[in-house]
Amino acid sequence: MAFDVAADAYGRFMGRYSEPLAEQLAELAGVRRGQRAVDVGCGPGVLTSRLVARLGADGVRALDPSPSFVAAARARCPGVDVRQGTAEQIPFADDSADVVLANLVVHFMSDPVGGLREMGRVGGLVGATVWNHATTAGPLSTFWQAVKDRDPDAADEATLPGTGEGALGELAREAGLRDLVETTLTVTVPFSSFEEWWEPYTLGVGPAGDYVRALDADARDALRGHCAELLPDGAFTVDATAWAVLGRA
Repeated sequence: MAFDVAADAYGRFMGRYSEPLAEQLAELAGVRRGQRAVDVGCGPGVLTSRLVARLGADGVRALDPSPSFVAAARARCPGVDVRQGTAEQIPFADDSADVVLANLVVHFMSDPVGGLREMGRVGGLVGATVWNHATTAGPLSTFWQAVKDRDPDAADEATLPGTGEGALGELAREAGLRDLVETTLTVTVPFSSFEEWWEPYTLGVGPAGDYVRALDADARDALRGHCAELLPDGAFTVDATAWAVLGRA
C-alpha cells in the first residue's frame, strides 16, 4: 500500500479530511489533561498534534510503520516518543496508557482484530475510525464511482475491513473490547475547483493513488474527465463520514 510517501503528499490527499476528523475523535474519546495517550498508525502526526494540544508532549506516544511518516510526526510534534512499528506489535508496555486511538488505520491493518486487541493491551480506552467506503458517504466515493463506471472489476476500498455499517464494531467485539459505543463522525471539506480536488489523486497515496499511477496517460486523462463530469463546476464541498467506535479492554 502506498503510504511510504512524503508527509506533504499525504496532507494534500487525505490530510484535508483527517485533520478535522482527528479533532472529532479526540473529543469523542474525551481526551483530557492528565491522561496518557498513544496514537497508533499516526501518519505524519495529524491526531498526534491534537493529543499534544490536550495532554502535552510528555503525555503522548505514537507509532507508524512508515519511516517518512515517523520522521514527519517527530518534526511536527517535538518531544513526543514516536516509534516505527505496527498496531499488531505495539512497542509499549501493558496498561501504560489511558487512551489508545487509531484514526483511519484499522482498515489498513494486516490483522485488524489483532491490532485492536493489542491496542486494548496497552490502554484502557480504545478508539478508532474508518471511512464509510462501503456507501457513497466516504471521502473518495466520487473517485471510485468514476473508476467503477470505466472499470467495473477494479478493486476499490469498499471491501476493506471495517468499512461497512457495523463492521468496525464487530471487529472491536472480536478483539474482546467491551462497553462499545458505535457512532459516525462527518467532516465537510471545501474545494475551490475541480483541479484542487483531482491533483492529490496523482500523488500516489493509498489505494486510489496506486490505481491512478498504474494507468497509462490516456486512461488517466479519461478517468480525470469522467470525475469532472461527476462533480460540480466551480467551488464545491465534500461531506465525508467515518464509522467510529470506542471500547474498553
